[in-house]
Amino acid sequence: MIKAIIIDDEFNAIKNLKWEIENFCDDIDVCDTFTNPLEAISAINYLKPDCVFLDIEMPEMDGFQLLNQLTFRDFDLIITTAYDNYAIKAFKEHAIDYLLKPIDSEDLLQTIDRVRKNQKQNSLGDEVKKIIESFTPDNQPKRLALQLVGKTIYVNMDDILYCKADSNYTEVHLINDQKEMLSKKLKDLEAQTSKSFFRVHNSYLVNINYIKEFVKNEGLYLVLENGNTIPVSRSKKTELQQLLNS
Repeated sequence: MIKAIIIDDEFNAIKNLKWEIENFCDDIDVCDTFTNPLEAISAINYLKPDCVFLDIEMPEMDGFQLLNQLTFRDFDLIITTAYDNYAIKAFKEHAIDYLLKPIDSEDLLQTIDRVRKNQKQNSLGDEVKKIIESFTPDNQPKRLALQLVGKTIYVNMDDILYCKADSNYTEVHLINDQKEMLSKKLKDLEAQTSKSFFRVHNSYLVNINYIKEFVKNEGLYLVLENGNTIPVSRSKKTELQQLLNS
């Protein structure tokens, strides 16, 4: 069963959505519903649902503020709102869908189908991760599992140029100019990386193998092989220089 939580300050909206799910989606278990955002935060962190239907306009705190308070974010997010001006913010929060109230039954079923596919991919991804970790030889580049919304991708650490902090998220920049956004803080990602990575700045974690220049004139910054420039904190200058010279 796929565990779902519904959060909306309007009781009737919760009632209608729950009825739709329970009558047309027998593999979805609405394990709890909330009109109080603070209670919802505690429940999500404790119950760890597979998906969350979240209203935006709520009196105590809006849906985006609620998301920022969570410690558990590994779920499929579906935004439910009567307003159509939150789409960009919803995308940044990695929502898999954006349902306008009153919610159309066909739109809801399409969203649920997307949740099913994501959950299936996540399940397969966990199994692949275990296999990779079990059989990757020590002399091969270590692979890093990047948990994205609805999927997990596996990349060689040698393919990562640098990582940039973005509030509670981290941008991972790859050598093929691809960029992935993770719902994980930079310090948490740093703990998973190899010795080839160095925190040159509070907001930047760099793969030292791709450093082309260390400029120390008017300002401190790095030039990477692809031409990108990365600032360096003065407190990191000496340690970085020693690392590059070793």
